[in-house]
Amino acid sequence: MNALLKPLEMAFRPMRPEDLDALIKIERASYPYPWTLVNFRDCLDSGYSSWVGEVEGALAGYWILTMAVGEGHILNCCIAPAWQCRGFGRALVENLIDTARHHGTETLYLEVRPSNTRAVNLYERLGFDGIALRRNYYPADQGREDALVMRMIL
Repeated sequence: MNALLKPLEMAFRPMRPEDLDALIKIERASYPYPWTLVNFRDCLDSGYSSWVGEVEGALAGYWILTMAVGEGHILNCCIAPAWQCRGFGRALVENLIDTARHHGTETLYLEVRPSNTRAVNLYERLGFDGIALRRNYYPADQGREDALVMRMIL
């Protein structure tokens, strides 16, 4: 590696309405059953904590978190396929966790497809524990898929 090259870093900022077209492209490239533009607009309109991560000025990922009474629920967290497997997913979730802590959140929850083993493994490495299954939670090609409910005590 050239000594003059520095590693790429992810910069974070609040999500803006003008990000929505890029978010939809990432969402559609990442999931067989993506969120809609309306889902993202509703989160912004509701005032949920919604952030994007940029790498070299390009939108590379995003997360949306709702927080109330010491609890946080991760609604969406995604890295664009082009930026996966390079440490940016971890950076994104660590930023989310730091933000939740800063706002006094004591416990974080999320749902993830058990078939999304890369995400499950990342969450486990960061300290989330599987605590339950929600039956038939996600749409799937062959009916429905369960969701693994995970929790992190901050």
